[in-house]
Amino acid sequence: MEQSYEKSLMRLEEIVKILEEGGQPLEKTLELFSEGTALIAKCGKYLDDAEKKITILGSGENNAQ
Repeated sequence: MEQSYEKSLMRLEEIVKILEEGGQPLEKTLELFSEGTALIAKCGKYLDDAEKKITILGSGENNAQ
């Protein structure tokens, strides 16, 4: 099951906090960085899709007037 935008963003915030605190072994840091990069891409796609839907809905309202 795919995570929602909100859950993905929350996880990304957790990862950033962990990385900022430091103290993780290199392997764990790379793992977290990789997960964070994937979450950034996923969140970006969510936002792009939402923007497209808003554009479509907005153009439909303009045509109705």
